This record gives sequence, structure tokens and C-alpha cells, in this order.
Amino acid sequence: MDRIETRKVPIPPHRMTPLKAVWPKMYPPLVEHLKLQVRMNIHSKSVELRSSKHTTDPGALQKGADFVQAFSLGFDIDDAIALLRLDDLYIQTFQIQDVKTLQGEHLGRAIGRIAGKDGKTKFAIENASSTTRIVLADSKIHLLGGFKNIQIAKTAVVSLILGSPPGKVYGNLRTVAARMKERF
Repeated sequence: MDRIETRKVPIPPHRMTPLKAVWPKMYPPLVEHLKLQVRMNIHSKSVELRSSKHTTDPGALQKGADFVQAFSLGFDIDDAIALLRLDDLYIQTFQIQDVKTLQGEHLGRAIGRIAGKDGKTKFAIENASSTTRIVLADSKIHLLGGFKNIQIAKTAVVSLILGSPPGKVYGNLRTVAARMKERF
């Protein structure tokens, strides 16, 4: 690789403290696996990535940026590391307002339906759609997983936003999960 490229991934203020806490676990995959040069810039609240003469993979910089971006969105560090290891993982983001215009208490109830009691509904969706990960960040919803699995999880989340009771969504997820098992 003859050209040195750089990327700057902005980190939201509420993710700076968690980033500092997991930094010793975050930079080794970037430096050793992707062979990138990395630094956390505290003043500009960003992580700066740079390819070097040791970088072999032409897509390493993009992979590294996606990895840092996944963490900044709120995904667990281990889920973000999966983005580096597996090629067919994607992140999809949408807002509750994209599905249905809700305000005030209606919006709060929709978020509550997605999360469920003690996060039970969210975990059920994650497990039924073959280890998709969901992050609820205010009215934004971030999904990480394989393409088909994201579609299954998104369908479940959208039906919860539109007001379906969680029990009905569980039933649909069970049906879809059974069909997925039959195919493989």
C-alpha cells in the first residue's frame, strides 16, 4: 500500500468515558489485526485511524472506521469486534419517527414496548433473529447483524412501534425462527 489514508471517527460526548474504559481492549485489534495506526484525540472527541506501510488489506481503514463507529453508537466492544472478524455483518440505523410519527408519552410507550420489562423483549428479538444486536438510543434504533437477520429484527421492532402487543411479536418471531432452522 503506497498511499497513506486517514479517517476521523467522531465520538459522542456520552460515549467518551466508556471509550476510555475499554481503550486497552479496543486498540489491539486495530493495530495488530488490521495493522492501522490509531489514536484517541480527547480534544476533538474522536478516534483517528491511519493506514501505514504495514497495512496490507485495502479495506482495513473502512473496517476499522466501522468498528469504532459501532462502538460509538452504543454496541458492546465484543459485538463491535465481531465486525472486524466477520465480513457479512452490517449496521442499520433508523428512527422511530421514520416508522410512525409519535410524540411525548406515545413515543415513550413505543420505546418501552421495544425494550420490554427488564429488556426481555429486546433480548427475545436479538435471540430469535440469530444473534442480531439492538441498541435503543433515545428514539434511534441501531441494529447489528447479518442482512437477513437485521430484516427479521427490524420487522419485529417496526410492528412493536406500530402498537402490536409483545406477545403477538413473540409468536411471529417463533414462527420465523422455526422457518430459519428448517432451511439450514
